[in-house]
Amino acid sequence: MEIFLLILAAVFMLAGILGSFLPVLPGVPLSWIGLLLFYLIPGIGLNYLFLGITLAITIIIYILNLVIPAYGTKRFGGSRKGMIGATIGLVVGIFAPFPFAVIICPFIGALIGEILNKSTSRTAMRAAFGSFVGLLASSFMEFVVCFGFLILFLFQFWSYRYLFF
Repeated sequence: MEIFLLILAAVFMLAGILGSFLPVLPGVPLSWIGLLLFYLIPGIGLNYLFLGITLAITIIIYILNLVIPAYGTKRFGGSRKGMIGATIGLVVGIFAPFPFAVIICPFIGALIGEILNKSTSRTAMRAAFGSFVGLLASSFMEFVVCFGFLILFLFQFWSYRYLFF
């Protein structure tokens, strides 16, 4: 049972890292579930303070991850249609067969949304750039937190390695 929970926790940690780049997967919440699964292993006591602090970080980062791309679009003069276009572009980018589609498609989606909003080409480009910057910022922030959770997971695993070997 311990090995199964450990493997499941590790899978959630890796899925969290992937989720920091793939918008379909909620990266930080998946990483937190990995930490929770680790602490549910028999022989490892629940550390409520640690889990509470990491849960608070998870909630804050999750909310910021939803707000930052929209804020980036709005800050650079984007409209609601530009934000919707960026979101649609993000979904299309996930399924597109070419590399870096997840980065390029939100930019193109925001650009098309702004053009449909009857913005000038200059305004549309600025808004699309804002969407791109917001997406990169939120992805980087999520990756840093997921990587930090992975380091904490590995540190805790090392502390309790005698349970597994």
